[in-house]
Amino acid sequence: MNMGMVGGIVGGIVGIAGGLIGAYFSIRNTKGSREKRFMIKSAAIAWCVVIIFLLSLFYLPKPYNFLMWIPYGILLPVAIIYMNKKQNKIREEERKGK
Repeated sequence: MNMGMVGGIVGGIVGIAGGLIGAYFSIRNTKGSREKRFMIKSAAIAWCVVIIFLLSLFYLPKPYNFLMWIPYGILLPVAIIYMNKKQNKIREEERKGK
């Protein structure tokens, strides 16, 4: 097995572990039930989107698979900003007792 293959396998394992740990602590650190439901839903959607993105990188023919980076690179930051704002809004509403 060459070093590129080992690096790919180790990198994949580290990436998946990081995603699982991030999702776990994002859900664990919620303050209320509505916020927790939102984070579980957000994590599930994020995992599905990332899996679809990776599958498209592997199965779309070259050079079209590289074009998948354009929507991913645009939509990922937009989604993160949206989810953070929504989570803060939910947290604030739960704190006020709505």
